[in-house]
Amino acid sequence: MDSAALLDLLGNENRRRILRLLSRKPCYVTEISEYLGVSPKAVIDHLRKLDDAGLVESHVDDGRRKYFSIARNLRLEVNVSPYEFGTKSAYSASPNLDITSWRHVSLHVGRDAGGNDTASAGGADSSPDAPRADEADEGGNGADHDLGDLVSDIEQLERLENELSMAQRWVQGRLTQTLDRISAHFEGVDGRFYGDLIRGLAGGSETADALARRVDAPPDVVADALDGLAAHGVVERDGDRWRLVTDNA
Repeated sequence: MDSAALLDLLGNENRRRILRLLSRKPCYVTEISEYLGVSPKAVIDHLRKLDDAGLVESHVDDGRRKYFSIARNLRLEVNVSPYEFGTKSAYSASPNLDITSWRHVSLHVGRDAGGNDTASAGGADSSPDAPRADEADEGGNGADHDLGDLVSDIEQLERLENELSMAQRWVQGRLTQTLDRISAHFEGVDGRFYGDLIRGLAGGSETADALARRVDAPPDVVADALDGLAAHGVVERDGDRWRLVTDNA
């Protein structure tokens, strides 16, 4: 889908809220209607537009109830600067993409004990012609730069921007796959919920109440789920906060 048309589609707050809800779990029309506080007819119209854009899909369960879910992994980038306004949309990069040959972005790919790919990010390369931090001030104007140097910088920064965009798409795809695998460890529809809790703790320790606000769930439900994750040995309590047990990584 054209990125400008996609931006227009997502300009509607209720459609963004629908996608936010569906990113947590598949839902049926009445459930979405109650969440948004709008009529089922309006929800159906929003879902039709999202479906036409290829962003959502549906399936019918054994009870003949129609559930909607997000259909694909898509990244939308918007760039606003004094020199450019543009949008770009793209699907997640293939996990088989060779990221070891990039010049400026270093992603170190290895394998864990289960034989699965892991990755950690490094910085730009240290080649002699790479831009140096001490060559430019905050505005990007280096005292020793002539026009040829600046042209060279533009070329390298454009390549870096492209590599960063591809790296973000690659990471997004891998993140989705990893969350899918986490969800598969739990039976029923709660798999995504547990994945959300684990992801919420990835940035550091949090209280149960803070996590509840983040995942939009009742605090008592979050507390019970954290106890369950603790029984699996992946989280632990530290006073009134919870954190991941990183030794399991």
